[in-house]
Amino acid sequence: MISYVTVGADDIPRAKRFYSAFMLALGYGLKEGPEGLSYMLPGHQGQPAVSPDYYVKPTFDGRPASAGNGAMVAFQAQDQQQVRDLHAAALAAGGRDEGQPGFRDAYGPNFYVGYLRDPQGNKIALFSSNPNDPGRDQ
Repeated sequence: MISYVTVGADDIPRAKRFYSAFMLALGYGLKEGPEGLSYMLPGHQGQPAVSPDYYVKPTFDGRPASAGNGAMVAFQAQDQQQVRDLHAAALAAGGRDEGQPGFRDAYGPNFYVGYLRDPQGNKIALFSSNPNDPGRDQ
């Protein structure tokens, strides 16, 4: 199980605008500190922590942050409408479009996805596989 994901950011306020535009709507809470941003799913008392956490931090070595070539983090939305809404919100908050929400021939008939780049260039996917939404072939 993945416990957490960390991405580097040179401009934390800009990263906060971008990530908060969709992470909060997906149920993540935000904790800010001198070490950066921590987005965490709420746990229930007496239950193990819900993973993964998502951290946006300045680099440890002080050099500029960079995006990984071939790296991507995907966040699951409730349905296709939420994918569209959150994709639009993230674009309005400083993200760059990497692929408008929709179906992709290479994936299953219910896999609906939109792609973004955060302000630092990290690739993000917002997707839904909700069986109650129309599929690609419907």
